[in-house]
Amino acid sequence: MRPSVLTYYAAPAGMSAPGRYAHLFRDLPRDPGALVQLVQRLIVYDVVAPEFYHVSIPARRQGEIHIRPVEGIVHALLSLEDRPLTVARPVNRRLAGRCHHFVLLLVAMLRAQGMPARARSGFGSYFNPPYFEDHWVCEYWNDAESRWMFADPQFDQIWRTNLKVDHDILDVPRDRFLVASEAWTRCRTGGADPGRFGIDFVKLRGLWFVAGSLVRDLAALNKVEMLPWDMWGGQPGVNEVLNEQQLAFFDDLAALTRDPDASFEAVKARYEQDDRLRVPASVFNSLLQRMETP
Repeated sequence: MRPSVLTYYAAPAGMSAPGRYAHLFRDLPRDPGALVQLVQRLIVYDVVAPEFYHVSIPARRQGEIHIRPVEGIVHALLSLEDRPLTVARPVNRRLAGRCHHFVLLLVAMLRAQGMPARARSGFGSYFNPPYFEDHWVCEYWNDAESRWMFADPQFDQIWRTNLKVDHDILDVPRDRFLVASEAWTRCRTGGADPGRFGIDFVKLRGLWFVAGSLVRDLAALNKVEMLPWDMWGGQPGVNEVLNEQQLAFFDDLAALTRDPDASFEAVKARYEQDDRLRVPASVFNSLLQRMETP
């Protein structure tokens, strides 16, 4: 692994920069497992909060899932309970978030300790087999083993029990979570059914969905970690049937991001130079159905 790659992903920037709350990140543990536990005690997944944690998110707080930057996440957390990040919150005082928020906060904590980490967009097979559900994980560098590992900070013991997850959440197997490029390649080569990729409970799935995940993953590899429902540029519309030109475009993007370390300079250059891929000044929040400034 080239030092330049690890140095790049060890530095907070953009969405992962804690800003005026940097002092709260300085004395956090350096152990990834300990940081995962901290994150799990600060955020609650809003959709399952009533069933899993017996807490409902008030209507006035439902907008928390749309917070993008870590600085905003921490501001919302402190507004609920002004205590250090090392102090576990009761469930009703945790930020209402989605997988992206768990991952981005973990990425920020790791980077604040000088540890290489990056958010990855893709699909988990452990939610609703045989479907691959839209999901994000944190990919962090294990220096002792000289390899990247997937951590899934969303999966505390309650999640693991309810979904009967038996794999290590600090080293999620790469056949249990497929990064967008792997999902795309399997779908394009006949190794997987595109109709099984997406968000099953709202029936949003298909090759168009995987293509959108490819764009978000490229942005995250450039340390621009957007919401999973943000849309911009070359991302296909809902249920759009991709033409040959689009298929070739996303084939190329999947090949580029399949090994982002080997393609490090190209990954950065492609993002910066292609208006279809670079995050613009405004993006479309597809849940709220409106344009927003990240």
